[in-house]
Parts: sequence; structure tokens; C-alpha cells
Amino acid sequence: MSEKTPSERLAELGIELPAVAVPVAAYVPAVQHGDLIYTSGQLPLRAGELTATGIVGDDVSPEDAADAARVCALNAIAAAADLAGGIDKITRVVKVTGFVASAPSFTGQPGVINGASNLLGDVFGEAGTHARAAVGVAALPLGAPVEVEIVVATN
Repeated sequence: MSEKTPSERLAELGIELPAVAVPVAAYVPAVQHGDLIYTSGQLPLRAGELTATGIVGDDVSPEDAADAARVCALNAIAAAADLAGGIDKITRVVKVTGFVASAPSFTGQPGVINGASNLLGDVFGEAGTHARAAVGVAALPLGAPVEVEIVVATN
């Protein structure tokens, strides 16, 4: 039995890759160097609208923020897949960096970014395991509670 492809896993999960999010400033969604693709930070945008806004631990629950991180990761996958020539050209998730707009006393950033990490594992299987940073920050663009960037390898 052969390993399932990322596109097969997406179909099983009932997930469609969104259109690549339009940048909100002077940058591109992703850049390739050699066999690595680096995405820009992705916000939890769905159809051009933020799925949540606010500060985690004040306005946004950790659970809602984890759901937003999942949306960010899906947007990052879309940006990487677009540049790679399709999701099945991505062979490994190398690194994830997640930023969480955090209340001063909030220390649950790793749990929030698990929303992104878990999705990457669901989509890429063993190749979705990755190095990671989960960082608390005072604020994020457009008032988003979470931002996620990924580095992936391609074939």
C-alpha cells in the first residue's frame, strides 16, 4: 500500500486549498530558493476577511485562536503549493513560525500554534512534522490574533 499524497489527504479531510491570499503590503506570498519555499506570514483570511480579530487571552479564546492558526496554515500551504506547481510537489514541512497577539499574562502560544501544526500533520503525514517557534507579540497586522509562516521542501 502506497503512502497517500497530500492532495488525497486534503480530499479525505474535505478541505479545498483557498486562492492565494493577496498581500496586504509590499511583499510576495512565497519565495523559492533551491528546493525550499519560504512563505510570507499568513493571516487567518477566508475569502479576504479575517476569521477573528483581537488579542488572545483577552478578546479571543485560545481555542478560537488555534482555529485561526489552522486557517493561517491552510493559506500558507496554498501559497507554497502555488509556487511549487501543486501541493503534491511539496515533500516536507521543514519549519513553522507562529505569532500570537497575546495578552501580557497569556503563555499558551504553543497550544495556539498547534492548530497550524496539527493541520500540517493531517495533510502531509510524517512529512508534516517540523521544527517550530511559537512567539507571543503585542499586535499583528489588521488586528489578527495569529500569523503563521512555513518553510517547505519540494521535489
